[in-house]
Amino acid sequence: MKEIVVISGKGGTGKTSITAAFAFLAGSELILADCDVDAADMHLLMKPDFAISENFFSGETARIIQDNCIACGKCLDVCRFNAISIIKGQYIVNPVNCEGCGYCARVCPTETIVNDIPKVGEWYKSTIKTQGTMIHAKLNIGADNSGKLVAKVKNEARQIAQDLNKELILVDGSPGIGCPVVSSLSGASFVVLVTEPSVSGLHDLERVYQLIKNFNLPAGCIINKSDINLQKSKEIIAFLDENDIILIAELPYDERFTKAMTMGKTIVETENKQLTKLIKKAWKTINNQIS
Repeated sequence: MKEIVVISGKGGTGKTSITAAFAFLAGSELILADCDVDAADMHLLMKPDFAISENFFSGETARIIQDNCIACGKCLDVCRFNAISIIKGQYIVNPVNCEGCGYCARVCPTETIVNDIPKVGEWYKSTIKTQGTMIHAKLNIGADNSGKLVAKVKNEARQIAQDLNKELILVDGSPGIGCPVVSSLSGASFVVLVTEPSVSGLHDLERVYQLIKNFNLPAGCIINKSDINLQKSKEIIAFLDENDIILIAELPYDERFTKAMTMGKTIVETENKQLTKLIKKAWKTINNQIS
């Protein structure tokens, strides 16, 4: 089983739109995993049916059982995250600030503080418009543990790929270099880096490349909107050459890319022959790297 992971050093490069186009081209031959759980939007293009939905619980949050609380204030004294306050004479835990360290429960003389495992999101198994399968998720606003939810999505995608005898998983990862990105890269066979020709695009490409270099993963790069800054595109290509990163494609800027998104379509579903041809060629190049 092979895993292609598509990531970007920054948001707004077109990563998800390009991943969705690849998924449409592959049809039902792969399992699609949307691991951008903090800002999931793959569903806008792939029309999932949300057939199976399950809650995701992770982390710990303190809770004070008010009937047993003697208002000694020890929990307030030891909390270093400003998660405990006094409201109308009661000691209350703010779940947003609570880090679940359990120190307050340790010092409570009446053992009236418990740590709950909260629901932090949901994950879904869906059939999408290609009649393929997509595993995706949504992290609650302000919730932590996005890396663990990404791991859940990937593990479910692997299990379903095995059950359905699918040899390929396509992963839409999060932008940046944080915990969810690291979790997305786990088990990757090939990494596709999507960037744009700008100062921040090049800078963040360099950062995300250092991350995948630490995992010793093979990688290629797609330069999206490559013609909006030809000088920066040349600098990016030079960086790719210096680091033996395959240049998969240079996609020109085209407003029809955005118009397709507003219609809930991938660019390869439109009559844009130029971009469709380039994306088909890019997908073939990627598949050649993992064959």
